[in-house]
Amino acid sequence: MSANSLPEGAAVWHSLEVDKALDLLDSNADSGLTSQDIQQRLQKYGLNELQEVAGRSTWEILLDQFKNIMLLMLIGVALISGFIDIWGLRNGTLKPGEVPFKDTIAILAIVILNGILGYVQESRAEKALAALKKLTSPLVRVMRDTRLAEIAAKDLVPGDVMLLEAGMQIAADGRLIEQSNLQIRESALTGEAQAVNKQATLKLPEETDLGDRINSVFQGTEVVQGRGKVLVTNTGMTTELGKIATMLQSVETEPTPLQRRMTQLGNVLVTGSLILVAIVVVGGIIKDQGFKNIQELLEISLSMAVAVVPEGLPAVITVTLALGTQRMVRQNALIRKLPAVETLGSVTTICSDKTGTLTQNKMVVQSVFTNNKTFRVTGEGYAPTGDFQLDGQKISLEEFPEISAMSVGCAVCNDSVLQKENGEWAILGDPTEGALVTLAGKAGIEKDQWNSKLPRVAEFPFSSERKRMSVISQVKEVATGEASPRGVDPAIASFIQSEPYLMFTKGSPELTLARCTQIHLGNHSAPLTEAQRQKILAENDQMASKGLRVLGFAYKPLTEILPEGSEETSEQGLVWLGLVGMLDAPRPEVKAAVQQCRDAGIRPIMITGDHQLTARAIATELGIAQEGDRVLIGQELQRMSDQELEQNVDLVNIYARVSPEHKLRIVKALQRRGRFVAMTGDGVNDAPALKQADIGIAMGITGTDVSKEASDMVLLDDNFATIVTATKEGRVVYTNIRRFIKYILGSNIGEVLTIAAAPLIGLGGVPLTPLQILWMNLVTDGLPALALAVEPPEPDVMQRPPFSPRESIFARGLGSYMIRIGIIFAIITIALMWWAYQHTHAPDYDRNRDTWKTMVFTTLCIAQMGHAIAIRSNNRLTIEMNPFSNIFVLAAVVVTTILQLMLVYVPPLRDFFGTHYLSLEELGVCIGFSALMFVWIESEKIFLRIMGKKAV
Repeated sequence: MSANSLPEGAAVWHSLEVDKALDLLDSNADSGLTSQDIQQRLQKYGLNELQEVAGRSTWEILLDQFKNIMLLMLIGVALISGFIDIWGLRNGTLKPGEVPFKDTIAILAIVILNGILGYVQESRAEKALAALKKLTSPLVRVMRDTRLAEIAAKDLVPGDVMLLEAGMQIAADGRLIEQSNLQIRESALTGEAQAVNKQATLKLPEETDLGDRINSVFQGTEVVQGRGKVLVTNTGMTTELGKIATMLQSVETEPTPLQRRMTQLGNVLVTGSLILVAIVVVGGIIKDQGFKNIQELLEISLSMAVAVVPEGLPAVITVTLALGTQRMVRQNALIRKLPAVETLGSVTTICSDKTGTLTQNKMVVQSVFTNNKTFRVTGEGYAPTGDFQLDGQKISLEEFPEISAMSVGCAVCNDSVLQKENGEWAILGDPTEGALVTLAGKAGIEKDQWNSKLPRVAEFPFSSERKRMSVISQVKEVATGEASPRGVDPAIASFIQSEPYLMFTKGSPELTLARCTQIHLGNHSAPLTEAQRQKILAENDQMASKGLRVLGFAYKPLTEILPEGSEETSEQGLVWLGLVGMLDAPRPEVKAAVQQCRDAGIRPIMITGDHQLTARAIATELGIAQEGDRVLIGQELQRMSDQELEQNVDLVNIYARVSPEHKLRIVKALQRRGRFVAMTGDGVNDAPALKQADIGIAMGITGTDVSKEASDMVLLDDNFATIVTATKEGRVVYTNIRRFIKYILGSNIGEVLTIAAAPLIGLGGVPLTPLQILWMNLVTDGLPALALAVEPPEPDVMQRPPFSPRESIFARGLGSYMIRIGIIFAIITIALMWWAYQHTHAPDYDRNRDTWKTMVFTTLCIAQMGHAIAIRSNNRLTIEMNPFSNIFVLAAVVVTTILQLMLVYVPPLRDFFGTHYLSLEELGVCIGFSALMFVWIESEKIFLRIMGKKAV
């Protein structure tokens, strides 16, 4: 067969017999490929590497920052201002002492700073693919030309015969040819922590889920134990890992709600400003009947353009988001991408993995069935403390010796170790066996002590064919202080008569029970009846239906140590002990967090690779789903079209046995339904869905580097409750952003209207220079805005549905507030401006007649201080609020007022900013007019309260 006739990777390898797969790839299990085959296939398939799609360059990202419409307008203003200064220098029309180009330099400096700020936020390189590449093994052992060879993993081709052994990282996807006790940890791909027992001889259905393909191996997974021989079927981008890389790179980054709103804000402000500029210029030309005052009209237009752009807003938003990240990291939520802070506040749906996020990632025994009784077991995690309950009542272990008897089996037939580290109980070994050691500890059976009472002398290890393991222990005499045969411990006194050895067996309940002929009842054994057998199987089904992982236990007294390899005949005639049902128990705090989600209008969804019964049990207990709710499994989802899935996503809260592609499709379907999705994940398989989600949330403890690099946020404690806390913080941040946007833009509108009014009411000159406006927008607006950014949350922040992520920045009254307050600002300032102009142009006024402009400048600045104090709450009066609940606002008001007065009374600053000295009377008039702004806003609150309305 030539290389060109080889399959393109479309073959469903797990559904083929080994011989058929070898035939399709024209390979030989013993000799491998020839050198000629390898060269042909390298040309056809390429190297076994993940390929990266080129993204935007550094320069492209930087240049994109200056495409913002507000920055473009400022660049235009700076250029025109520079041309006017050049014209003034040539014609000698600059005022004495005036520094040329200071406005141009100041404006361009702001533009550059805002560009750099945007670049720093956006330039973080995507490293998810680089992390993905680390999962591939550098070297691999293969059969080639009938010889064993060690080659670079990138040189693997389909048809190669690869050899596996414990500790290896698998370098390509393949179909098992043969295996011996092979266990592979596939958590990176499937998200499930337990190692998978592989079987080469099985032929599986085509629709078998990735996690259930036990006759196949996958790139990026790890051999835990055993060995195997594998036929390489897929390399490079056609492997399961490669498919994830393709999905990861195909996900397009969407702008966040805040970015969309800021774009909308810029468009509205610039459009409005240009319209107003056109009205003023055209009106001025008509009024003057010509272009004689065109320079003055241009200066007014420039001032208006600078006034309308909130130059300090990007910096204030960045600092606000940064402060939010600091508060979140104290709550164990690490934000990787700054806009994610605010985006969290818009989340409508949280798709959460089960293991470790909703659950403790610790197997905990919930139920024990022995001697025809079901006992409930209490306790959390691996701590060996808890009670045994029968019918809801705590029982005494002395009254039920069968519990202690079975607990001995749990402790002895076990390879894990329970130990205390830094005050926390932890397990060394398999989590399932850890749960059994903990159960034994709750029954007073300590594994360390029983290792000396029943030292292990032989064992039959677990195998995937037998689905059980057995341990043979020597019975040692101990000083019990009680009458018992040969002085053995009372817990096992009824197990033996004179036999020197005991064999304990644990494993699949059905297969272990099938090998039992007797049953242990309290303190003696009796023949196992068919009725008892059916009762045990029914209880096993009952436990499994609750999502429990069930193990069966048995024992057998022995007169001698059984020979190695005799397990098939030796594991017969067992005495049945009972069933143990365990579960990766829910985190205790998650149920309250799920309810908090519901109260906040957020829908929690469970998406897991685990079995549907387990998923349903956990989801029902936590309140994510109700009894009888539908569980959508991966195979059903696979058969659905995108349209069918979209129709079902609002009806399903539990998804089980899902693959990476499924997670991505679920997120996309929810987004098409208008949902704003947060998605959790820890494995490599989760990375595409994390990147597609509006908020990707990786696990900090169990998460892979790939998932962390693809995420927006990392949970440092892997806890679902932390997501809810972070969502609350996101809502607070968005509320505060809206608050200071109202604050900043209300005054900006007032500035623009004041500047526009000056020529229209016949006042000479521009009341505010671009430099003074920059001062107001950066300092007078900026400092109080930063203080408003740390305003504490409203009490009901998590008692309302999330605001639509697609709502306009002007929604819920913000636009009307800005216009209304801007007009009031303008009316107050224009009234002051009219009075000040008349005052400074009176015949007996002996100082600079442009002093009226400084009075306008000062009034606008100080009025903003009253605005900052009043806007802290939309509904409560200032006198009703604790002034020290946000001490930063008071500090910002005091500092900004002092800085403003320095511009008026410190000569060097006065010269640079073009202000004039104000008398105490003039300053008093400015403060009096400024106070009217505070009075107006407080009066609005009183009016709304009387009318029974609530401001938003």
